Amino acid sequence: MTNSRHKPRNLRKFLFLIVIAVVVIAGGTWAATSLFGEENSGKLSTSSPSANSTSTTKGSSSSGPASNDPSATVIPVTEEEAAIDQPTASELGKTYDVVISNGRVINPETKLDREGLNVAVQDGQIVLVTDQKLKGKREIDATGLVVAPGFIDNLSYDPNPVGVWNKIADGVTTNTAMHGGTASPEKWYPYYTRNKTPVHFGASFFYTQARNQFKLSRYDTAKPAQTQTLVDQAEKALNNGVLGLSFSLEYVPGVNDKEILPMMNLAYKYNVPVYFHARYSDMEEPGTNIDAIKELIGYARASGAAVHIDHINSTGGTFSMTQSLKMVSDAIAEGLDITSCIYPYDYWGTYLNSARFDEGWQDRFRITYNDLQIAGTKERLTAESFRTYQKQGKLAVAYAIPKQDVIDSLKAPYVMIGSDAILEPGFNNHPRASGTFARTVGLYVREEQVISLSDAIAKMSLMPAQRLEKQAPALQKKGRIAKGMDADIVVFDYDKISDMSTVEKPEIVSAGIEYVLVNGQVALDEQGIHKDIRAGEPIKSEFLRVTAGGSTLSWEGSQATLLEYRSANYVDLEALKALGYEIKWDKVTHKATITSGAKPTKLSVPKPQVGELILERGYESVWDDGHATTNKLLSVGDRSYVPLSALKAHGWKLTKEGSDFKLEAALS
Repeated sequence: MTNSRHKPRNLRKFLFLIVIAVVVIAGGTWAATSLFGEENSGKLSTSSPSANSTSTTKGSSSSGPASNDPSATVIPVTEEEAAIDQPTASELGKTYDVVISNGRVINPETKLDREGLNVAVQDGQIVLVTDQKLKGKREIDATGLVVAPGFIDNLSYDPNPVGVWNKIADGVTTNTAMHGGTASPEKWYPYYTRNKTPVHFGASFFYTQARNQFKLSRYDTAKPAQTQTLVDQAEKALNNGVLGLSFSLEYVPGVNDKEILPMMNLAYKYNVPVYFHARYSDMEEPGTNIDAIKELIGYARASGAAVHIDHINSTGGTFSMTQSLKMVSDAIAEGLDITSCIYPYDYWGTYLNSARFDEGWQDRFRITYNDLQIAGTKERLTAESFRTYQKQGKLAVAYAIPKQDVIDSLKAPYVMIGSDAILEPGFNNHPRASGTFARTVGLYVREEQVISLSDAIAKMSLMPAQRLEKQAPALQKKGRIAKGMDADIVVFDYDKISDMSTVEKPEIVSAGIEYVLVNGQVALDEQGIHKDIRAGEPIKSEFLRVTAGGSTLSWEGSQATLLEYRSANYVDLEALKALGYEIKWDKVTHKATITSGAKPTKLSVPKPQVGELILERGYESVWDDGHATTNKLLSVGDRSYVPLSALKAHGWKLTKEGSDFKLEAALS
């Protein structure tokens, strides 16, 4: 069926467009005759493709093979145009499960931002993004609407059966419990799988929860034997699918570097990030935001592991945002892997019985009792009611964040969006549980124009996926609108999208979000939320290891053992020195520049050790031999591996002999 909610354009506008089309066609005919006719008659053409564009043969797909017709015209294609599919006649003739038509499609990975595009969904995947008309069993008219990747809540909690529907209504299709999580993923993942959770879900290894087995107070430090037990449990949890590790230092002040560094080393070994609620949230000595950020940067530097700073607008940056952001930027420039997130509110919320409300909180946060409000009510606090609710462990909202801190942090290129909340029974929650993502667009993009819409969508989809996807392959197909990606999609009205939840009523769902698809199934439309659609799937880390055996690569009497990873073969990067390549590493960008023309070096390349982890650390090789290309590298221990296909692409002849390969210099 077709869901059309928009009136056709008026006649005058329609006639105007026809006139424009006629002019464009006439101009194109003149250009083809004048320019291409000259070139074909033997005269030189002075036009050339832009340095920022690619070329393709006219009438062919930018992603398909080039035409062999020597008279075919080559025209420049922009990066945006290259991101649009050119369907075959067969593809145009198909009827897809869902077609979202005539929308403004934004894909933050390719920088695509174009109106009038159609997205075809089949069997849970996006199969086409094109400007050509498509047919669907269900057709959604997205005229005047934005079509974006489903939002990924980078900093949430367990996907409880109350809060997940508010996530759907806020455009969220993936909920990762990285502020918290579980110490027992072997139980956690099956539980939410059995619950048929409507959003995709994943979790961190929650250090605080695991630490509680020793009945330590929040001010106690674990003993060395206890720390080793926790490291062993965390390693087991990683192999059972957790996405990373998480600490809440402000809430458990007794946790120190003796507990943290062994976990950081484990995180580096497994190539997963560590999420930190930092130790301090203010600028009052002793212990300030500056100390908190220095601590986290220090852990990243000492271990090499990736660090994510939770909600820097409320912890680690409040009252010091400019300085805190610069510290992180400088650390990234140094080559450290650090990201952060914020929620787009200038007030935070937490439980009154937490360490955050230890003695002196009024001075630290520059507020009074009256600046606290019990979430889910209108009640502001007094000294007496504070003590009462503190005993009950109620969550209170604190009006304590300068709005400029939110604005400044939102602009930082390494900062993404995370709600730090999910609605729970009783609704004693911050409104960010329901409105984080709509508020980001409605308030900070549309109304205040702090960042662009495309940047906001990247911060709400692509960047959270990239933070975790190195070892969680499922996320490599989320956060993008492109052929082959998962059909997790949000369609919203840019003029209307707004958060509606308030401190008094945090359960009110967002406005302006028209459609949400999870795994290709429509979970929200003009009829509301469809609670029978429960298409969420677990998001897990996956770790592959070196196995025994393996193919070999031989050349001129030398030999190297190949590494097999996801059906492709890789060779030790150092082996390229024996082929006449020079290799230079940039430790900041983690890129190896490979240059041809060096004298071949005789060397023996060690075999990858059976059982070692094969990791995608994000390292790359950049070839500088006249055929400039970039290849992703794999890491095994301290060694890097380049895809065997790269050698073939750079002029080498590969011959397969059984399961092994022989390498020869190709004839020029």
